[in-house]
Amino acid sequence: MTGAAQMLTVRVPLVVRKPRGGRKLMIAPASTTNRGASAGDTTLMKAVARAFRWRRMMEAGRFATINELAAAEKINSSYVSRLLRLTLLAPGLVEAILDGRQSEGMTLPGLMEPFPVEWEQQRRRF
Repeated sequence: MTGAAQMLTVRVPLVVRKPRGGRKLMIAPASTTNRGASAGDTTLMKAVARAFRWRRMMEAGRFATINELAAAEKINSSYVSRLLRLTLLAPGLVEAILDGRQSEGMTLPGLMEPFPVEWEQQRRRF
């Protein structure tokens, strides 16, 4: 992006519920339900949703630093930082992940490694 800083908002239509037992359950709207997702896809979807939720909480001022967020979530701050990078993915890639249409090579461990920030380079790589 050139010129003045620009902001992009990505909305992930998920609902987080706590059924009995305390385990959190993410529910996608019926129109976006992924029928063919494997367990690995679900892990990646959850990671992307979590990253966008964390970013939204930080932007809203609920947490001032990644360390504060990590402490509140009881997670290592390094992991939070690496997961927050998922918010830098191109919108088309985020949509593909949430629809379960991502390429076979696109896995959570692979996305935890450094990747290009430029969306066009991301599309070529993934």
